[in-house]
Amino acid sequence: MGAAGQPERVAVLLPLLRRWQAERLARTYADLAADKRYAPAAAFFLSDIYGERDSSERDRAVARAYPLIRKVLPKAALAPIERAIELHALSVKLDTALAGELAAELAVSEGITESAYAQSYRLCDNRAERLRQIELAVAAGADLDRVVAKPLVGRTLILARRPARAAGFGELQDFLERGFAAFRHMGGAGAFLKTIETREKLILERLFAGQPRPFDI
Repeated sequence: MGAAGQPERVAVLLPLLRRWQAERLARTYADLAADKRYAPAAAFFLSDIYGERDSSERDRAVARAYPLIRKVLPKAALAPIERAIELHALSVKLDTALAGELAAELAVSEGITESAYAQSYRLCDNRAERLRQIELAVAAGADLDRVVAKPLVGRTLILARRPARAAGFGELQDFLERGFAAFRHMGGAGAFLKTIETREKLILERLFAGQPRPFDI
């Protein structure tokens, strides 16, 4: 069962699965994306935190340069990076397991449907990890919100731009700058993050309960 014995089919399904999930998230949060206050944060969240974006290069940069990063970047800026990396590692694990179920149990090779996704989601039987995924996404956003509340951190980020690129972790710097700008524009992330947490946990419960059209909330 799962990904074992299906490596080629899983490799093909993974990008399809991630695209499907990104499109689902875009539908679920279309109202936030259409709101002038929340639009930049929604775009950042669905791209850099909880979406389809490949963060492997960012994560490799952290592994290579963490001792230097700690000297160059503000301490407060490290928390969202570390949380996002943990979230990315967990998401890769969960996506691989789900793609394995799609391939092995449902013989899906293309054209992922909502019903196939929901069935595979239940077959993975990993509620605790799915809850952890939601909690990490919300916590990463809360970390960024705390960074925005410290004006000195924003100025330090700008000063760190050149040494960060020279040291080879420009992707990390870009991630922080994008997040800082998006969350500063929002002016307080409490309601935004609560909306995400509430909707994602409701969808999780609907998926595990086998409800028809679990994403219609």
